Amino acid sequence: MSQHRRHRAPARGPRHRKALAGGAFAVTVGLGVGLGVWAWGGDGSPAGSARHASGAADSSPASPGASPSPTRSYPLSEAPRTIPAVRSHTAARGPGWRPAHGERVVVSDASLADEGRLIAGELGLTYAGEKNDVRAGDVRLALGGGQGGDPESYTMTVRGGRVEISGPADAGVFYGTRTLKQEVHGGGTAPEGVVHDAPAKPRRGFMLDIARKPYTAGWIEDRIRELGDLKYNELGLHFSDDQGFRIESDSHPEIVSKDHLTKAQVKQIVDLAAGRHITVVPEIDSPGHLGAVIAAHPDLQLRNAQGVATRGAVDISKGGSAAIVDDLLAEYAGLFPGGQWHLGGDEYQALTVRDPEASYPQLAAAARKAHGSGATVADLTTDWLNDRAATVRDHDRTPRAWNDGFFRDSSVRPAGDMVVAYWTGKELGARQPAEYLAAGRKVLNYNDEFLYYVLGEPQTFVYPTGQRIYEQWTPRVLRGTQAVPARYDSQILGGSFAVWSDLAGAQTQDQVAAGIRMPLRATAQKLWDSGQPALSWAQFKDLANRLG
Repeated sequence: MSQHRRHRAPARGPRHRKALAGGAFAVTVGLGVGLGVWAWGGDGSPAGSARHASGAADSSPASPGASPSPTRSYPLSEAPRTIPAVRSHTAARGPGWRPAHGERVVVSDASLADEGRLIAGELGLTYAGEKNDVRAGDVRLALGGGQGGDPESYTMTVRGGRVEISGPADAGVFYGTRTLKQEVHGGGTAPEGVVHDAPAKPRRGFMLDIARKPYTAGWIEDRIRELGDLKYNELGLHFSDDQGFRIESDSHPEIVSKDHLTKAQVKQIVDLAAGRHITVVPEIDSPGHLGAVIAAHPDLQLRNAQGVATRGAVDISKGGSAAIVDDLLAEYAGLFPGGQWHLGGDEYQALTVRDPEASYPQLAAAARKAHGSGATVADLTTDWLNDRAATVRDHDRTPRAWNDGFFRDSSVRPAGDMVVAYWTGKELGARQPAEYLAAGRKVLNYNDEFLYYVLGEPQTFVYPTGQRIYEQWTPRVLRGTQAVPARYDSQILGGSFAVWSDLAGAQTQDQVAAGIRMPLRATAQKLWDSGQPALSWAQFKDLANRLG
């Protein structure tokens, strides 16, 4: 399976073009149905002549040069009903396509074998591999076409009793198979016509805190299958925090919690995700949220001027703190092969007090030694984050960090390629998202007002609802409920729904799965197409229930 690259999706085209050609009507629509007429295929053959309304295949195609003859009457097809909704559908008249025993999935390129086998198994078809012949009922997967070279775009054509899904890369073809799967599961038949589809945002994620609450490998794998069908392409794993370190380690086994995932289990998770074009993005949060590391290395714990230990924070003036974190980053680079890495950087307790330099004189002294007489604890902390970014960059990863790990008044500037994971505006000196965007930063949307599912609803958090996300949130709503100006849209790479396990016992993992079901679907819709949805919330919810 080739690794897919991310590109910004092209602008959406007009949604209401009409064309009359070859005796067949084609209308680009959102949803709707036309009047019945005699229908003819674009190749001169009767539309639907190869497959009838019952879905049975016609095994005797018309001879070359034969004159077309009228078929039964079909209404103009409706757009597919899927989550997320397709961006464009050109309607046609015909019976559509439904799977039947013995029919084939074929591919035009060997690199699409994984996609072909998966959809064949899901629809009860036979995977026949690379084939050049054409049979009634075929589903053909092919490379080529797409929208502006976007590797996540695809075209799906349902015509003449067959389906062809094509895209410039295997990722787009995979997403086309997700559309086909949902069409069949939701209504039994893929409607006649042509779908052109591509995501609005290149990063569509789900983040899971397994540090505070361990989740079984099987539960995580079930979420990956769910995410793949919804066209998500990132799974974030926050596996280190004060409450636990949840993945086996060879370099520092002393920090690993009793209840953890083995590397073999993680590899299986990563491989399953890759098969569904999902990149697993690891997060070892530092220099705060390292309580599990400190428990095994108490000498690294940050202490204030009075000698009082600071919870979860390592002393970044000590070389041993950087050494152990870099050991871990290097070790797990081999386990997580994707191109992204989350460095955390949030809630370093030394910077949550009014006078960090007075409260933590050892940090102030280290800052002045490294960066000059006017340097601050914020400078030292920014330098720490830059050093960790350099470590993951050496492994060809793009770093990201929480927005409260970026500081306004530091003379040391955060690395230019560091992506801002914007989640809050509650920290001291909080800045509006537009400040990061105006500085040219790329931003990911983790808005805690809409996208944070925090177990037990501590502090001011409440469980987010799918309806609120669906009706009020877009990727431009980065903080609170206000959208940033449209001119920044291209800098917002996408977003992520997040489950945080602050009160781990508040819900079982099955309750979490049920609680996030509709929020995940609503988020998927708004990341794929941030415009006003065609369906009402009630219709969207009914569709989700029908699709399963």
